[in-house]
Amino acid sequence: MAAPPETVRVVDRDAAAAVAGLDALDTPTVTRTPLWRRALGATVPPVLTLVVVIVAWQALWASALFPEFKLPAPGTVAEQFGEIVVDGSIWSITWTSVGRAVVGFLVAVAIATPLGLLVAKVAFVRTAIGPLLSGMQSLPSVAWVPAAVLWFGLTDATIYFVVLLGSVPSIANGLVSGIDQVPPILGRVGDVMGAGRLASARLILLPAALPGYLAGCKQGWAFAWRSLMAAEIIATSPQLGVGLGAYLKQGSDVNNIAGVISAIVLILIVGVGIELLVFKPLERRVLQTRGLAAPV
Repeated sequence: MAAPPETVRVVDRDAAAAVAGLDALDTPTVTRTPLWRRALGATVPPVLTLVVVIVAWQALWASALFPEFKLPAPGTVAEQFGEIVVDGSIWSITWTSVGRAVVGFLVAVAIATPLGLLVAKVAFVRTAIGPLLSGMQSLPSVAWVPAAVLWFGLTDATIYFVVLLGSVPSIANGLVSGIDQVPPILGRVGDVMGAGRLASARLILLPAALPGYLAGCKQGWAFAWRSLMAAEIIATSPQLGVGLGAYLKQGSDVNNIAGVISAIVLILIVGVGIELLVFKPLERRVLQTRGLAAPV
């Protein structure tokens, strides 16, 4: 006997309400925060942290526990930093290093992406070089600098070689980790739809593995930046120009602790700037497209 129409409508309404409730649970809560409040929330905590660090630094300097040549006053470092700003050398120093890091990182991405795909999808390749990639990721990149100097001399090839060996394993391992977390059913759907290996990798695997891939790229950039600094500190030559690492080394060679600290501050500024301007927006965009973060 068929159920009355009223009962069917009630059941349909209950089912629709249940589905809507489940959808609401999966949807991040959107709360519109005023722009000025978001700006304050993003700037006030780091500014307060910086003020606390400078005050503690000033107090430690005033206590005279360390001699001036070991711990200068914050004002002395600021004066040293201001000198390279006024004479304009800060731009050439920064661009020399940032340009090398960007070029090396892009080449590393071009190499690590197909390598990561091979390791993730070909069992023999994973068995053969998977442990090697993990071992190279844990190897300090500075260990490659002496060998690179002997192989390539004091040239840009030495610096780029160290940068690549520092960043490629991290990017490749990040992609492998992302692909390993892709549900197998997505690959089978691609096969059913007639996608070939290249199309499946480009249209299914890479988009699905994007969070892990982006995390690997972020770590790869950090390793590339650290590797670059190590290479520039050790492999110094007039024909290589003066980057941030060479500027740091110059301060150390003449016992100019204020110059050393100003170079460290500049290296930190560049690292934080790349994180805030490039990787953080990308991460947020990826999370938003997957419904894991509310739109700003």
